[in-house]
Amino acid sequence: MKKILLLSAYNTPSHDYWANGLIQQLPDYNWTLCSLPPRYFAWRIRGNSLTWGKGDYPELNDHYDLIIATSMVDITALRGFRANLATTPLIVYFHENQFDYPISEHQSEDVHIKLLSLYNAACADKILFNSQYNLTTFIKGARQLLKKLPDHKPDKLIEQIEQNSAVVPVPLTGKANPSKTIIAHSPLTILWNHRWEYDKNPDVFFLALRLLKQQAVPFHLNIIGQSFRQSPGIFASAQQEFKREINRWGFQPPEQYRASLRECDLVISTSLHDFQGLAVQEAIREGCIPICPDRVAYPEYIPMSLQYTGVADNQQLEAENLTNFIKNIYLNGYKQNNLLLKNYYWSDLRAVYRQQIEQIINTE
Repeated sequence: MKKILLLSAYNTPSHDYWANGLIQQLPDYNWTLCSLPPRYFAWRIRGNSLTWGKGDYPELNDHYDLIIATSMVDITALRGFRANLATTPLIVYFHENQFDYPISEHQSEDVHIKLLSLYNAACADKILFNSQYNLTTFIKGARQLLKKLPDHKPDKLIEQIEQNSAVVPVPLTGKANPSKTIIAHSPLTILWNHRWEYDKNPDVFFLALRLLKQQAVPFHLNIIGQSFRQSPGIFASAQQEFKREINRWGFQPPEQYRASLRECDLVISTSLHDFQGLAVQEAIREGCIPICPDRVAYPEYIPMSLQYTGVADNQQLEAENLTNFIKNIYLNGYKQNNLLLKNYYWSDLRAVYRQQIEQIINTE
């Protein structure tokens, strides 16, 4: 049985979902998972190689047939600390890339993190991205970064990375439930199941809800997802403003999470950043009809008929566009078969992952 070392340096819920999915869905490999908690972002990204390289991790003394590392692992430095891993075949998986990650007003651009992801891609035997959007923005950003570097830049590095890359999404577990049929003039149950952070653009979401109320469109709300100590203040004020509409509020444990999705008619996204959109995809799986902006990864699996015009630099206009879209569904109803994600389940992608793994192991 081939031995695979799986490294997740900033193990957010979506990264953990992916990692454990690999282990559960591909049991014919001997997996060893090393992960670090998703906090202290700058230290975690810069320090994970030191943590694993000089810390007490006896499993990292073993020899493996393959390493699969997320792009946040400082794999080049780790291989320097752990000589036994230096020549092990490597797949790097990009859940996101820092070249297209929106910066909040409290952050500044960190070129070192961008360079780390470039080094990871350059030394990998195979690079996998969870969406074409992720791959495209990484290549564009890496090319722009290289142009800024003063000298001694390797020739055709970006072309080599691009040729060595493939798109393989994070797979969904389970199977699709039938889509909802929305009856015209029936109250809508609207879902927010994203992280409670600035890059998910919650101000536009709640502004659209306010406009819906002003236009007498009846609705209920499930506002769930992962919250944080420093979540945007709009959530606290919205909890009071929409207290009559709210059915569920806040983080839901796993056994209640899927039930929360099934209760809803529409899943709404206003995200400025989504390299795959796993939260939206989970809601689609449970039968929700997605309403998403025409940006980031959404056009890869959301039909144009369910995309509203996003205006990232004008919150009022984008909220109006979203409001009009939702109101149209309320007035006219909607019915659709749940076939949007027919190539995103483990039943579709298990063989793809195995092929990528076997190709690298057998080549080396």
